[in-house]
Amino acid sequence: MSLLVHPTAPPLWLGLVVAASLIVVESVLVLLLDHLAPGSTFGAVFLLGVLVVSAGWGFGLAVMTTLASALVYVYFHLETAGGFLPIRAQDWVAIAIFLPIALLANLLAGQARLRAAEADHRRREAEASRDELSALADQQAALRRVATLVARGVNPSEVFAAVSGELARCLNVSNAGLLRYEADDAAIVVAVQYEPGITKMPVAGERIPLAGDNVGARVLHTGRAARIDSHENASGPEAARIRAEGIHSIVGVPIIVDGRLWGSAIVGSRRLGPMPPDTEARIADFADLVGTAIANAATRAELQASRDELAVLAEQQAALRRVATLVARGVSPSEVFSVVADEMARCLHSANASVSSFANGIVTVVAVAALSPGIKRAPLAGERHTLLEGDNIASRVFHTGRAARLETVELQNAPGSIAARLRKMGLRSTVAVPIIVDERIWGMAAVGSLRPEPLPADTEARMSDFADLVATAIANAATRAELVASRARIVAAADETRRRLERDLHDGAQQRLVSLGLELRVAEALVPPERNDLKEQLSQIVSGLTGVSEDLREFSRGIHPAILSKGGLGSAIRTLAHRSAVPVTLDIALDRRLPKSAEVAAYYVISETLTNVAKHAHASEVNVSARAGDESLCLVIGDDGVGGADSRNGSGLIGLIDRVAALGGHLEITSPVGSGTSLHVTIPLEPD
Repeated sequence: MSLLVHPTAPPLWLGLVVAASLIVVESVLVLLLDHLAPGSTFGAVFLLGVLVVSAGWGFGLAVMTTLASALVYVYFHLETAGGFLPIRAQDWVAIAIFLPIALLANLLAGQARLRAAEADHRRREAEASRDELSALADQQAALRRVATLVARGVNPSEVFAAVSGELARCLNVSNAGLLRYEADDAAIVVAVQYEPGITKMPVAGERIPLAGDNVGARVLHTGRAARIDSHENASGPEAARIRAEGIHSIVGVPIIVDGRLWGSAIVGSRRLGPMPPDTEARIADFADLVGTAIANAATRAELQASRDELAVLAEQQAALRRVATLVARGVSPSEVFSVVADEMARCLHSANASVSSFANGIVTVVAVAALSPGIKRAPLAGERHTLLEGDNIASRVFHTGRAARLETVELQNAPGSIAARLRKMGLRSTVAVPIIVDERIWGMAAVGSLRPEPLPADTEARMSDFADLVATAIANAATRAELVASRARIVAAADETRRRLERDLHDGAQQRLVSLGLELRVAEALVPPERNDLKEQLSQIVSGLTGVSEDLREFSRGIHPAILSKGGLGSAIRTLAHRSAVPVTLDIALDRRLPKSAEVAAYYVISETLTNVAKHAHASEVNVSARAGDESLCLVIGDDGVGGADSRNGSGLIGLIDRVAALGGHLEITSPVGSGTSLHVTIPLEPD
């Protein structure tokens, strides 16, 4: 059967030998058969050799074999009288039958051989098609696996390793790998797969020069696919390594990322001869996926960087909003300092952050936050250092009025106690920005890092936003302090005017009225008895003067209570309680005289409140508490009346609120309907 389907005939000399051998064997076989059955015709035996030769060598040699077989048969097995021609008629008939039958058998054998060859060709084509389909399916499955990794957004290094493995398996090669080209005609092996026994080829991460003639260099210089089918004559160190490992042929294709040559995908084979012509196309499918993975990774990195920037910006804006809210609420600058230090350390992820003030050549730390566990000898709020002591971060800010930074080398060599303090803390770099208040340098905000790399380039800009809020808080606090002082001065001046007016009335008009009353009493006593009408008239005048004097005394008391100047706030409160139309329970803890402005404000708050209670509250009792601390006077006034008091309705409470606020104090009113009214008052005890 192998002779039938063999694509080419065996050598002619072999056919001649086979034909002769078959004729000899057939002749011997015919002799044996003739000995067993004399008289029988066994010429058909020679057809076997004809069929064999026809099947193996075709029609021509088969015809020759047929003629030779006929001659041998006639010469050895028929009566010929010593020649090659038979003498009997029946022998001629046998030969006449043998030759056509042999030729027909030869034709039939040729047709059988042709049909068998066609069937074998179709079988081979079917097998090749199945192999191609299998290889295609295998390649598509491998590409699908790699594409799935790319779509999942895995790290490119994972894609590189997968592609190397899939290339080696799908192409059935000895090695497969990926190169990333460098700027100096060199490449980095980013992934590689070898069959067992290869030990001298580059490993992943190795940097290889692309000198000499090799596929990697060809792809780099041409930007196109390249192959070397034999490295026998290839030059360069890489070609020598390839020959040493017994690798014969190598094929590589470029990896293109965003239109630029990034690297190459390369496979190699130890088998003799070139690799299949479709190798480049099959590698290119994987190279495209590698390029897509790299481009996607870059896009994802850019997107993530953008998201990170937005997150940082949002975090910064939220922190600034929190600080700005405190500034708008008018909290004390010290609270703003602490919050700013905390927010800077958190937003900038620094080891520490601080706010410091400059004054009289001294830098004072006013707030410190977010101290990293790696900080040694952490700074404390209130710590002081000499400002003008060498080239340090504080002196740079002070002298230039601009942001400054000290990196590792500068910080290690900077003179002065401030730089020494930073080194003891273990800081590797620091950045500071000025705090400008009313166009003057008030101080600085600073952050420090324990990491060897410099702080980000935008650190100064981000810190400046916080420094501006600190400056605003300081300026606002100064403005509020000036406003409070101005209002306090106005209130004090008004109170002083009231005191002078009360004193002038008491020492002037009231005394004159008293003197006139006494003189009229003397005149009344001197009137003769018979002039009772005159005496009564004088008596009425004296009574009228006494009433006017009493009215004037009440008027002057309303202008300014004399008891407050003489006996202090405690005595004045007791007097008010005694005069109140509603019973008052007192809780007074005042062990000293207070500033005049505070006493006057407290007096008028209590006086006005007791008046309002009597007029509007329908209360049965009022409780008054007055306690003086080191820094403030606290008043609590409560009644059990109908409640519902509202300062927005134009009541006298507005004046009380303004008077207390003018001194930098605070008045809080609680007055639910049906549950009485209470006032909580805090007045700072600042010296007049």
